[in-house]
Formats: sequence, structure tokens, C-alpha cells
Amino acid sequence: MATLPVYPWRLAPDGLATLRQLRAAGLRPGGQDVAAQLERPRRRRGPLVAYLYRIDQAKPVRPMTPAKWAALERANTARRTCPECRRDAGYVIPAALGACVACAFPDDQAAAA
Repeated sequence: MATLPVYPWRLAPDGLATLRQLRAAGLRPGGQDVAAQLERPRRRRGPLVAYLYRIDQAKPVRPMTPAKWAALERANTARRTCPECRRDAGYVIPAALGACVACAFPDDQAAAA
């Protein structure tokens, strides 16, 4: 098994890109193996690693189908719906609260009214 080439942060050769860079260009890895990796040093922990893929082997991102758009809309609606009062909060409900602000802090809402 061959080891991956490792490049310092921001010094990768042309023709290689990270997943985010591929996505920004409208591409995806398309089943290819990782070609190399970048390492960004950190002071107290191990280095941050970013995997690189060959741009010439990347494929276009698949377009969203109507079914995928509908599923995404349902998922976002579920994230905005309060499980206690069943209303659309208008924002994504924080997992730490588990409910909309009005249901999570009913005493504060009564004092404000």
C-alpha cells in the first residue's frame, strides 16, 4: 500500500482540491480515492488534515430532483416546528432547548407581556 503525499497547508500543487473546493466548483469526487493530504500544524494538538482529490477525475454534482427538494423542505420544517406547542418557530429550534423559546422559558414570556 502506497502512502499518501503530504503537503504543508496552502502549498498543494495545482490540479488537486479539497471536498469544499470541489463543491464550490460544482464537482464531486465521483468515487476516486484520496490523492494526497494537506496538514496544517496546531500548537497543542495534532495537525488538521484535509484530503485532496484530483480535479481532472472529479464529476459534476448531481442535480437536485423534485423529490429531494421536497424531502429537504420537510426536514427543515421539522427542525423549525416546536415539539411542545406544534407551531413553526420561524427559526431552527436549538437542540439544547428542545423547544421554542416561548415554551422553554414560559416565565420570561409571561413577565414580558
